[in-house]
Amino acid sequence: MSETPTAHLTDRPVLVVDFGAQYAQLIARRVREAKVYSEVVPHTMPVSEMLAKQPAAVILSGGPSSVYEEGAPSLDGSLLQAGVPVFGMCYGFQAMAQALGGTVSKTGLGEYGSTPATISQTESTLFNGQPTDQSVWMSHGDSVTAAPEGMAVTASTAGAQVAAFEDDQRRLYGVQWHPEVMHSTFGQRVLENFLWKGAGLAGDWTPAHVVTELVESIREQVGEASVLCALSGGVDSSVAAALVQKAVGDQLTCVFVDHGLLREGEAEQVEQEFVEATGVKLVVVDAKEQFLGALAGLTDPEEKRKTIGAQFIRTFEQAARDIAGHEAEDGHPIEFLVQGTLYPDVVESGGGTGTANIKSHHNVGGLPDDLQFKLVEPLRHLFKDEVRHVGLELGVPEAIVWRQPFPGPGLGIRIIGEVTADRLDVLRRADAIAREELTAAGLDREIWQCPVVLLADVRSVGVQGDGRTYGHPIVLRPVSSEDAMTADWTRVPYEVLAKISTRITNEVREVNRVVLDVTSKPPGTIEWE
Repeated sequence: MSETPTAHLTDRPVLVVDFGAQYAQLIARRVREAKVYSEVVPHTMPVSEMLAKQPAAVILSGGPSSVYEEGAPSLDGSLLQAGVPVFGMCYGFQAMAQALGGTVSKTGLGEYGSTPATISQTESTLFNGQPTDQSVWMSHGDSVTAAPEGMAVTASTAGAQVAAFEDDQRRLYGVQWHPEVMHSTFGQRVLENFLWKGAGLAGDWTPAHVVTELVESIREQVGEASVLCALSGGVDSSVAAALVQKAVGDQLTCVFVDHGLLREGEAEQVEQEFVEATGVKLVVVDAKEQFLGALAGLTDPEEKRKTIGAQFIRTFEQAARDIAGHEAEDGHPIEFLVQGTLYPDVVESGGGTGTANIKSHHNVGGLPDDLQFKLVEPLRHLFKDEVRHVGLELGVPEAIVWRQPFPGPGLGIRIIGEVTADRLDVLRRADAIAREELTAAGLDREIWQCPVVLLADVRSVGVQGDGRTYGHPIVLRPVSSEDAMTADWTRVPYEVLAKISTRITNEVREVNRVVLDVTSKPPGTIEWE
């Protein structure tokens, strides 16, 4: 990556060709961890379109098919003759072998899980400096039984005599296992050797370079126009706003809608810490009464979500009209709207990969057709962890950068039942206690997020002060995840849970019971509503 004005974030990417692997996004993440930009493309993309992206290298992912089955995803051999470095993994390895004239067979010696591998050439490009014996993560029923002509076999296992091959002259490489998963002990080293040695890439895709390129790209897109950003206080919108502010300064105005559904201290954090750190121009709209009024009497989760969304749009549109009037007088009307869209948002919505639409994200396909603004989406090619590092590079406060994901409808969907001011106050106090204790225990970065849920329409019998109580239960939902597509409940130490429970039942008078949600996703979701 270059820091010249003509450079762009997506110049010369490493393309991860997805053959239906469950790990395609993980491969892209691992490439980026090697400080090289990557993106996922479908195996159905024609080679001409892949080459039009001017890829620095291509990685062929794994997949569930057998290469010799009718209808199995095929590899166009012209990709291997284009002079671009190519690295095949698992199915991609077998597809390479077949396309180059090798043999792939069902030998009856499938391998699954942790498998001992023997490296026969420890000075080769992929295995330079690694031990002869190492553990790799396998998942294959077929094997390459004859390597293509010109390929040097550099590793083997009990079930795959050809477990890796290399050709430095053509810059073609492959392994039968999954180097992208942490169970392959030298997996990241193998991947880095391909990128840095085999493909000759510099490994200089760092947060500082990303910021430089994105700032230049935003300046090119926006010019002298004015820009508007809906700031929620979450990491995505905050980092997007900080990037645009660095690029165009006072041309950006951020609108923060305080709908009264935020957690304790969050509005103040945005108004004070974020503005102080970034110098962004901020307009705060106090809409608490408006939102509570609209939510009165509603208990259905979908109705609450839609109502909160509609109220937010109306509030933001009015703020935009007010700001636009002032900007128009200055001769620079508002033309652009900043969104904190991330790469997983695009992938999950079926964009850019050719895969199924997992869910429609509100930033991808969820905007009105008659939207009057052009979009600025500076984070569109980044994963969440990369956004956090960019935020730190920009000086965004750590309390915001490392903030746990928080739903757009806020605490409105963490109250099971009608949303009222009193119930919000109860949930806010319980949530603040849980966050304080998790932070004190040093668990903030181990937990993806910990929704605290108020079962407002449920009461249970308790005993407090030698008397009978009839209070509400609070649910703790700590989960661990990489991308929120799947999640598992976090094994929070018992002593931490005990302290949270004791404090909530002692300090929040309306609550007399604290329970722990130990459901994974699937079958459950992270949020309750």
